[in-house]
Amino acid sequence: MPEENVPTDATPAPTESRSPSSVLGALGCGCAAFVVVLVLVLVAVLVGASSGSTDLPRVTPEDMAGRAFQRSQEAYDLVGFKRTVEPGVEDVGVSTENTFSSDYCYDGGLLGLEDKTVDGAYQMSHSWALDHVPASQAVSGLRRLHRHLKDNGWEVTSYREGAKGKDWDLFVQRDDGAERMSFTWYPDREYFTGGATVPCAYDPGWKSGDVSPAGDQQKPPTLGPAQRD
Repeated sequence: MPEENVPTDATPAPTESRSPSSVLGALGCGCAAFVVVLVLVLVAVLVGASSGSTDLPRVTPEDMAGRAFQRSQEAYDLVGFKRTVEPGVEDVGVSTENTFSSDYCYDGGLLGLEDKTVDGAYQMSHSWALDHVPASQAVSGLRRLHRHLKDNGWEVTSYREGAKGKDWDLFVQRDDGAERMSFTWYPDREYFTGGATVPCAYDPGWKSGDVSPAGDQQKPPTLGPAQRD
């Protein structure tokens, strides 16, 4: 059987092709649309985060100070201290302490890169300290406090049991750090410190032009067993 020859003019039909510029143009439109959507979503998230950072309750400094003091009183009892600590401090880091302090609250802005104060907002803290605290009381008390706070919903961010004369530390927080407590025992000085910070709030009595954060003149009650009576 003779071999079949294909005519020389029988060439394949041309297929439709797209130029590189048209392909890139189509991809460019799709990418641009995706970027626009992504930017809009990002802006919405950032706006929500920014508005949440200043969405604070209106609470008097007296009430927030009382809340901070109550946190300290509960911790004081759990450690097992029986002494009373009068308001004030004579020598920071040496003498007993029982004081309030107030600080500004900050807003990171739309992108979270700013560091500006929020008008009318404040954050209360309570600090306390005892001297002449022996290891027999500090060690067992801190361990008991660590277990109790962990079991009651506090996040332990740091806990260190000092060895060979090193300091003992306990740091806890909750509500993403809005509320915090810290405790340290210095064995070389037998000095025990504690502190509680409560979330930011708006001062209902704040007026435009006020400079200091609200609550900076608060005076705590006596810390100690008398508070349980």
